Amino acid sequence: MPNNPSSTVLKAVPNAGDDTIARLLMRNAREYGNDIAMREKGRGIWREVTWSAYAEEVLRCAAGFMALGVKPGDAVIILGDNRVRLYAGMTAMSMLRAYAMPAYPGATLDELKHFFGEAHVVAALVEDQEQVDKILELRDAGTSVASIVYDEARGLNLYDAPGLQSWESLVEAGAKRLSADPDLRRHLIEESKPEDPAVFMHSSGTTGKPKGIVLSQKNVLSGARNAHAGGAFEYGEEILAYLPMAWVGDFALTVASAIAFRFTVSVPERQETVHRDLREIAPSLYLAAPRSWDHMLTAIQVGMENSTPLKKWLYHFFMDRAVEAERRKLNGLSGGPFERLGRLVGEKLIFGPIKDQFGLIHLKRAFTGGEAIGEDTFIFYRALGIKLRQLYGQTENSAFNAIQAPGEVKLHTVGKPLPGVEVKIADDGEILMKADSVFKGYFKNEAASAEALQDGWLHSGDAGYLEDDGHLVVLGRVSEVVFTQSGERYVPNYIENRLKFSPYIKDAAVVGAGRDELTAMICIDAEAVGHWAEVNGVPYVSYADLSQRPEVAELVKEAFVRVNKAVTEGLQLHRYVSLHKEFDPDDGEITRTRKLRRKVVEERYGQVIEALYNGAADIHVKAVVTYETGETGTVERTLLIREI
Repeated sequence: MPNNPSSTVLKAVPNAGDDTIARLLMRNAREYGNDIAMREKGRGIWREVTWSAYAEEVLRCAAGFMALGVKPGDAVIILGDNRVRLYAGMTAMSMLRAYAMPAYPGATLDELKHFFGEAHVVAALVEDQEQVDKILELRDAGTSVASIVYDEARGLNLYDAPGLQSWESLVEAGAKRLSADPDLRRHLIEESKPEDPAVFMHSSGTTGKPKGIVLSQKNVLSGARNAHAGGAFEYGEEILAYLPMAWVGDFALTVASAIAFRFTVSVPERQETVHRDLREIAPSLYLAAPRSWDHMLTAIQVGMENSTPLKKWLYHFFMDRAVEAERRKLNGLSGGPFERLGRLVGEKLIFGPIKDQFGLIHLKRAFTGGEAIGEDTFIFYRALGIKLRQLYGQTENSAFNAIQAPGEVKLHTVGKPLPGVEVKIADDGEILMKADSVFKGYFKNEAASAEALQDGWLHSGDAGYLEDDGHLVVLGRVSEVVFTQSGERYVPNYIENRLKFSPYIKDAAVVGAGRDELTAMICIDAEAVGHWAEVNGVPYVSYADLSQRPEVAELVKEAFVRVNKAVTEGLQLHRYVSLHKEFDPDDGEITRTRKLRRKVVEERYGQVIEALYNGAADIHVKAVVTYETGETGTVERTLLIREI
């Protein structure tokens, strides 16, 4: 580890002052009322909403929920895929000083029960019939929710449940209340303070039940300002709101930053149409997890392989040279005039059409975050002309902590701390942060709060270090630092992420704590490997069958060889097993954000782990799986132990 400074802080940015989400929204309505605030696609048509219309809808929603009895300190569950009305509902809660509590649309009843047990949930704002059914079932089980407001009426015409009503009836009631009380509008705009709640998020829950995280309006607006000062975005960005509403990155961009910096937010028709909708919108700013960038890369490569021989040849000719040029740039080397000429020709013939086809043609700022991204993927996009950068953030710090500046991109760092964010490294290697964007503690959890916040510093739980030039390197979770039998220190997540750099490996679990060597369990990526198998004539009948094919074993072995070259001899992987199923959040093996629940996985696959170390050539497994319908079934398979 290099000799690094103990801390770094960039210049502070102006604080939020008395700004609140409500006041900023009304400013936009007053000064930019005819500009487009939101778009939403339905039945193939984009519907636009101006700032003045959006602000009025939010006010009516707030007044409507007030009429339903929502008071300061109450919580309202927000449940469903991204919808303009659900965003309006979250914004309305900030006016009421209530908790907007977004949940993942795929959240199970048990997960929702946990949320209901944290705060006083009095109402739910949901997308459709599927989510209404969940809330009704929870209410039958004794939860406190009295009112359920739905966006999509399809399938609900014959429902006769107490407190169930449409969005239209809610805002109609709100409009009447605003008309009847001339002071109510001013009250809703002015009553909330910067210290009042903006959103009620949750930790990922990798080591237990998710912890409640209330971010104040000052927190999220400070985070947005820090990000803007650090060059993450400008006023008037075009963005696509496709990230899960329960993920802090979505709220930070789609609500806080969008209102503070007047973004135009487009909401896709549904998750299955995101790439098509992205192509139509062609945003200026795009944030995606590494897996999303990987999927798009796979789609680009598949498309080119299926094109004409000439296009295929041109693609490889220009892309190979652009990738090498980008590698030289990242190593501080510059090319000659022929390189620039090749770039111009390649942009005209290949790069520009690809970006246009995938909705990236107007992209000025592109980010990846959530976990490490594969080097090949990162360099590919930069070679394509999309200057992808890494962003590091946490829910507890309103999503924005550090960012790579355009001219200071390194493959192994997440950039420098943002203006207004101070970072230092504790003696044990933990990353500590201080900023106005940092939360005040976990909801009704004094013990966890005292552990996370000490002497004004947020203990991130991540291990890392600062380089001499102020760049931050993130290694993984401090809690996951473990030792081999010989005392070799390692972070499993660090190795797992590098295995997942392969487009053919979706998830990985590295095992080796207290043992003489490291092994791994992997889950193949069904889409990427399935397409590869189709192209190469490899037959299979199911995911489980495909996972055990010898051809697939050779395919993923490349990832293990690459990782073993990058680590010390004591941390090299010696054997692995390709599992018969993916890690599933419904089975409790990963979180909704695909973070590994290590304890659950190691207990559930204990026999497999033992087989990796006892010299067995294979292991017969029998597992219970949960289907999309909620029903369970049994899968049996003999898994082969592979040597590396």
